[in-house]
Amino acid sequence: MTAATSPLPPVSPDTTATPANSAGMPAQLRMGAVRLRVADAARSVDFYTRVIGLAVLGTGPDGVVRLGAGTQTLIELDAIAHSRPRPRGTTGLFHVAILVPDRPALAVVLRRFIAAGVPLGASDHVVSEALYLEDPDGNGIEVYRDRSAHDWVWNGTMVEMATYRLDLRSVLADLPADAPLDTPMPAGIVVGHVHLQVGDINRARRFYVERLGFDVTTDRYPGALFVSAGRYHHHLGLNIWQSRGGGAPPAGSVGLAHFEIVLPDEASVKAVHDRLGAAGETLVALDNGFSVADPWGTQLHVISRTAG
Repeated sequence: MTAATSPLPPVSPDTTATPANSAGMPAQLRMGAVRLRVADAARSVDFYTRVIGLAVLGTGPDGVVRLGAGTQTLIELDAIAHSRPRPRGTTGLFHVAILVPDRPALAVVLRRFIAAGVPLGASDHVVSEALYLEDPDGNGIEVYRDRSAHDWVWNGTMVEMATYRLDLRSVLADLPADAPLDTPMPAGIVVGHVHLQVGDINRARRFYVERLGFDVTTDRYPGALFVSAGRYHHHLGLNIWQSRGGGAPPAGSVGLAHFEIVLPDEASVKAVHDRLGAAGETLVALDNGFSVADPWGTQLHVISRTAG
């Protein structure tokens, strides 16, 4: 068994460090729910439950379906009538990455993907082991497990990441003997990171690092930037591999509606709000935080986990 090609290109040998942002995001930051616009709710629910292994947690009065594990919502599906595919070359979602707790959990997911017969990519990124696929609307999905943070190698503020072939037989060797094929995703899984397609890396750096407050953790992949808070390997990936010079997709396209950045308290949200406001960004109030758009119109919801 061999792994399919990863969507990440080989890493550059450049080891130049970028200073951390002194007015940055709190180390307790985590990623929240990711809302996707889809063409067919029933088709997408079937995919995310049968193939990915999430559970339906509820449907809102607006028809948005919440999926996750335990009580944690990870993916929200908003079915758009008469929607169209997102044009190639536009900005938006590259993939949403679901973090599972360990290698046996990843093995369970891998076996389910193989049984479903979905096209699959797989890579060893040194800090993590990752599986890649697409949902029925072409939205990229990653399911991954982290290696121990004690084994991550840091060169100053930069973490060592790479793209190697993942040995799928080795992963399956950790499959629990008593796990049925329909084993759902375990409680405690989270959205580990979100990877975006942007139009320009320098503009992305100004918005996500200099204004929003993330720290650069590696810029060694040509055409990409990885950023985080609290010395995680990355909470956000930003690339121009298929979107250099591109703009937002047309209204009515499937794809990313918004994603959540969850901060530990209201004071943290206010600090980010004030920093972005002072930089001239347009902010829209939410019940538990605010929304802001990046330079290509991608919507972020910055919220507090203690609000409300």
